[in-house]
Amino acid sequence: MDQFHDIRPYNDDEVAGVLENLVNTPDFIDTIVGFKFAKWPKWTRGMLAVLVKRVLRKEVGKISDVRSFQMQVASYMERMIKTTTTDVEYRGIEKLAKNEGYLFLSNHRDIAMDPAFVNYGLYLNGLDTVRIAIGDNLLRRPFVSDLMRLNKSFIVKRSANGIREMMAAFGQLSDYITHSLTQEHSNIWIAQKEGRAKDGLDQTDPAIIKMFFMSQKKQKIAFPEAMKHLKIVPVSISYEYDPCAFDKAKELHQKSTTGAYEKAEFEDIDSIRKGIVGRKGKVIVTFGDVIDDNCDTPDAMVAEVDRQIIGHYAIQSTNQAAARLLKGEPAGDQVFERYMAECPDELRETVLTMYANPLLQQQERGLN
Repeated sequence: MDQFHDIRPYNDDEVAGVLENLVNTPDFIDTIVGFKFAKWPKWTRGMLAVLVKRVLRKEVGKISDVRSFQMQVASYMERMIKTTTTDVEYRGIEKLAKNEGYLFLSNHRDIAMDPAFVNYGLYLNGLDTVRIAIGDNLLRRPFVSDLMRLNKSFIVKRSANGIREMMAAFGQLSDYITHSLTQEHSNIWIAQKEGRAKDGLDQTDPAIIKMFFMSQKKQKIAFPEAMKHLKIVPVSISYEYDPCAFDKAKELHQKSTTGAYEKAEFEDIDSIRKGIVGRKGKVIVTFGDVIDDNCDTPDAMVAEVDRQIIGHYAIQSTNQAAARLLKGEPAGDQVFERYMAECPDELRETVLTMYANPLLQQQERGLN
């Protein structure tokens, strides 16, 4: 029996059936039409849907397994990099060995692009792409779940109700991650905490580390040894510009002034779209060192992950300019000044703090 059938990515023999179902899903076709032809008159939508379906059917006919699907994704990634970034740099990737399964524990700024940039770097360097942890809160539309699982995503059941159901979900997730890494030698990507670090402060949630341990704890394996089995590699992803910065600031500002923030139904999907098509400037992905020290407790592991993620974060000109502006000094960056001129006045300090925090974290820890 496949104990992970409801959370794992799709297997090669499932790809053709899932793609056929997607092509025949009106919600999926309508979403593509709305995205690519947003400015076209509404009366053209029906004709465009027929054309999109015809083109997609031709495209998916070339895809027979997960690898060929990801090769198609890579071509879209290359196009996106050309149009939305000025440069993408990878640091520390030469330390990774082929045919090893690593647990990439990453800071989290963008829902889709964080694992996508990690994946692209691995692909360019001849390493196996990652299995991506994705919360079920992002999968409210079935076609989104199908697309993600085709791209080697596995599901984190955040919507589990009650302690018993939640512990069962965490146990299954821990078993799947351990099985992927130690039995199948597959790479895993997972964020260091639930949700994006909207304030620019990168901090690991101890619950993530405790979840990793659950599977091996049942086998009476000591915590330090269990962590070594997982080959945890902290990853720091740095964007010169965050396409969702003003939206994140709006949420933070509303929470601070009213105490609450209510997400729109498909707000996360819109954030994914903005993250893909929005301006990013320079992107730097830094792979840290495998944590094989004797971290005896979850708190010790959290401290080491945070030290590496914060210390390896590549400080950009925007981080430096924001820190200067917060101190009342000239930005020293005309491009960033023009960018901030577009920011609503009530969000200005929140946005500046968001950009400055990675630098401030390094300074507070003496890591820069």
